Amino acid sequence: MKKNCWEIKDCGRELGGRNEKEQGLCPTSADDRLNGVHGGINAGRACWVVAGTFCHGEVQGTFARKLQDCSQCNFYKLVRTDEGKNFETSVALLNKLKAAK
Repeated sequence: MKKNCWEIKDCGRELGGRNEKEQGLCPTSADDRLNGVHGGINAGRACWVVAGTFCHGEVQGTFARKLQDCSQCNFYKLVRTDEGKNFETSVALLNKLKAAK
């Protein structure tokens, strides 16, 4: 089974995670609009397109603001490598988010 960002990053901010109550729920674990993308649960393997994620000790903003940091992230690189030619581009994922509203 493919691991989600919260499993790799061990943030504890997923649904029922050890830091959920204290630090808040990360939107990737609750956003079901991208459920199944890259084999993840909710947006767990597409976190870079979800606004409000918590990385580097602070809440990240919109996709446009976090793109640079996310493209350097070891988890993003892992998913790109795992998925190979099946990797869904950020534009395709953003379109899925918009369509699911």
